[in-house]
Amino acid sequence: MATQITDPAQLPRVFEERLNAGDVEGVLSLFAPGATMRTTTGAVISGADALRQEISGTVAARGQLTNNGKHLLIGSDAALLVTNWTLEIDAPNGTRVSPTGTTANIARQLENGEWRFAVLNPLGTA
Repeated sequence: MATQITDPAQLPRVFEERLNAGDVEGVLSLFAPGATMRTTTGAVISGADALRQEISGTVAARGQLTNNGKHLLIGSDAALLVTNWTLEIDAPNGTRVSPTGTTANIARQLENGEWRFAVLNPLGTA
């Protein structure tokens, strides 16, 4: 999916849209090379295969994400995005659950001027 993201503030919204649409490859395209992600269970993952597995599992569990931007701090080639989130998802026992939290994500600007997530850190679920 070729969306040019030249403003890091767009990343959480585009992530939400693509995840909610079940677009695994579109979500993965928002990660910078070498990106890492802390899962809602606290595991830290990196690499395309691990990220794909995590995102695919969320999509398979009918995950629906709501992001609400809280703070944004932009430097010359890095940005800190603090976002409150809610994820409605099917639990393994079949019930629908809604974990919530605040994420402190780091984005970096690539050489082509586009912004991508370098670190996703949604730990802090309730």
